[in-house]
Amino acid sequence: MSVKIMTDSACDLPLDFYEENGTILFPLKVHIDGMEYEDVKTIEPKQVYDAIRAGNLPKTSQASPAGFKKVFTELAENKEEGIYIAFSSELSGIYQTAFMTAEQVKEDYPDLNVAVIDTKCASLGQGLVVMEAVRMAKENRSKEEIVQTVQFLSKHMEHLFSVDDLDHLAKGGRVSKASAFVGGLLNIKPLLNVENGKLIPIEKIRGKKKLLRRIIEVMRERGEKLEEQIVGISHADDLETATEMKDMILRELHAKDVYITSIGAAIGSHTGPGTIAIFFLNKQPS
Repeated sequence: MSVKIMTDSACDLPLDFYEENGTILFPLKVHIDGMEYEDVKTIEPKQVYDAIRAGNLPKTSQASPAGFKKVFTELAENKEEGIYIAFSSELSGIYQTAFMTAEQVKEDYPDLNVAVIDTKCASLGQGLVVMEAVRMAKENRSKEEIVQTVQFLSKHMEHLFSVDDLDHLAKGGRVSKASAFVGGLLNIKPLLNVENGKLIPIEKIRGKKKLLRRIIEVMRERGEKLEEQIVGISHADDLETATEMKDMILRELHAKDVYITSIGAAIGSHTGPGTIAIFFLNKQPS
């Protein structure tokens, strides 16, 4: 590939994706019981979900600046072009770390040719953007073309998701405690989305079947030519619901395809088990 594509593990793509496509991964760190793990590389998502079920609250931290410096320096020395597709700056400081590190490397290598892009996306919403960037890079499309596409897809990527317990997001500071309505005893399912990179609760729905039905309705309202899209679904140790959702999307919305992946250890540390998330492109103004 003429352009090196880089991302972080918040995009929830599996390890073999990076290995098969030559994509550079910056893993976020996950901390459980005093141990530090590298998301995707040295920890499985189920370890996080089992820890949460046992009453342990994992913590996360960014990829190290040293990792960015090493990769960016190698890019500069090899005179290669690169694009780093980053997790939302509203949910993590990793974009800012990468941007500042690139500026530092430019002091020694003024010709460093790297774009650092804040997608304002998370999980497979970010992952779908990465997948398209990799596809374009394999076709030897220019860095400028890929950057333009990444920015467009990031801007129009819808995130719809539901968590079993909003307390996990509130404890991690991902939603305000005032927004963390919890209705487990009443079988209340919160439906959330991402607006400008932030997590926003939008509805409370009673029961799983009504939740899935409402997701289909919102996709129909917001989606743009779903029959031409690959829709993403990520789940937190709930493949059964993800598969049910996939069948509904294919049957009722006639999506081109549906790609399912597990929510990784870093994102899953904040959402908790039982989360289901759907990603697709919204309608653009004509």
